[in-house]
Amino acid sequence: MNDTQAKYPQLRFKGFADPWEQCKLSDISEKSYEKNTYNKYSTVLTNSAEYGIVKQRDFFDKDIANSSNISGYYVVRKNYFVYNPRISNQAKFGPINRNKLDESGIMSPLYLVFTVHDIDESFLETLFQTTTWHRFMYQNGDTGARADRFAIKDSTFMSMPIKVPSLEEQHKLALAFQKLDQTITLHEEKKRQLERLKSALLQKMFANKSGYPVVRFEGFSDEWEERKLGDAVSISSGVTGDATLQDGEYRLTRIESISQGTLNVARLGFTNKKPDQKYLLNLGDILYSNINSLSHIGKVALIDTTGIYHGINLLRFQMRNDVDSEFLFQRLNTTPMKNWAVSHANPAVSQASINQTELSKQPISLPTITEQQKIGSFFKQLDKTIALHQRKLDLLKEQKKGFLQKMFV
Repeated sequence: MNDTQAKYPQLRFKGFADPWEQCKLSDISEKSYEKNTYNKYSTVLTNSAEYGIVKQRDFFDKDIANSSNISGYYVVRKNYFVYNPRISNQAKFGPINRNKLDESGIMSPLYLVFTVHDIDESFLETLFQTTTWHRFMYQNGDTGARADRFAIKDSTFMSMPIKVPSLEEQHKLALAFQKLDQTITLHEEKKRQLERLKSALLQKMFANKSGYPVVRFEGFSDEWEERKLGDAVSISSGVTGDATLQDGEYRLTRIESISQGTLNVARLGFTNKKPDQKYLLNLGDILYSNINSLSHIGKVALIDTTGIYHGINLLRFQMRNDVDSEFLFQRLNTTPMKNWAVSHANPAVSQASINQTELSKQPISLPTITEQQKIGSFFKQLDKTIALHQRKLDLLKEQKKGFLQKMFV
């Protein structure tokens, strides 16, 4: 790309054709040196790559800073910008964000705080969401002694080259991305509301020790039957090496692990042989994680693709005749069932696990198969709605990413 091309974005609003002008960050900003003298401010802020500038108590659910040392913190007033040198998957060189809270706060002196002038603040905020400044950071800094922090001198950072259009085009761009962000936030909130609804219903629609759930579908009133998990499902463990092969022709998928209820799979392609039946997963089976740590044990995934499951740390649940797989999948996702798994795991071993015989004794209350199917179908539809909002979110974020690449120089 020659110098002339570098002055024009690929995509612009109608009516704008002038080249973008280059300046230094120091031409439109100044480093702030204001310290929290006499502990005037007590609200400690943090600069998150994912959430922007937020209150530390909200982000960590507690205060990290000690009140005895905050006098040396920088004051961050509304619309001040902050550079956080902590790198992550979301911020390769650390995030730069604007304080949009309706109050002043303070931040660690490890952060760089600066004010801006002669530029649309929202435009500059959006510009820092692009990768246009990453090349400069790569050429002028390094990860330093700590692999999780990017090292760059403040004076060097402030010399960063910035390309800007006219103020009118800045306003236009800022407004467009503000509206896009509002749409993304709206879908995020709808998804959170649905997730909170599901969490509440998981507590109310499954029977407790009384044998009766708090909320039920009309037409059901019988007491739920107390049983053991081993009476509801057949439990077996996966293969540690290659499965024994028999005659047949199958397309195989190897299920290797579960993360957040999602199967991590490896496509094995076509084979003219079939794995031993005891390792072959069928639709409606449930995979149960018996691995890794107390935070992962008891996670489940409902099988929607045929395959073989791999590793002793995955257990297969095959439904018995009077058990609905969708119902049991949701039942295993309830807090009491998860807490039971954690309390019965053996943390003394290198990877926490539950003895299969012990797991088969886990108490579980079940209604009639008709009520099971009603409950399972309801939560399946709710999960589909949540997944739909997630897909919309992913699409909107991809669209924003594309616009950021094409509408900034």
